[in-house]
Amino acid sequence: MMRDEEGLGGKLRTFPARVSGFLSDVRNEMRKVTFPNRKEVQATTLVVIITVIIFGVYFFAIDYVIGSGVTWLLHRAK
Repeated sequence: MMRDEEGLGGKLRTFPARVSGFLSDVRNEMRKVTFPNRKEVQATTLVVIITVIIFGVYFFAIDYVIGSGVTWLLHRAK
């Protein structure tokens, strides 16, 4: 037989306590959160922009080389 706490009635009775505990945990964790300062945000943004440019150039070059190779193969096959 199922214990009273495991049934739907038991879960409904403990719901307010569980929500309160959850919100308390959230509040405690939010106190630990630190936000970056302006200098850190600018530095990481610069890293992201440079990385995107590098990957963009890399993928453009790879696409160009593969496209040229396929075009060469198709024209040679005629």
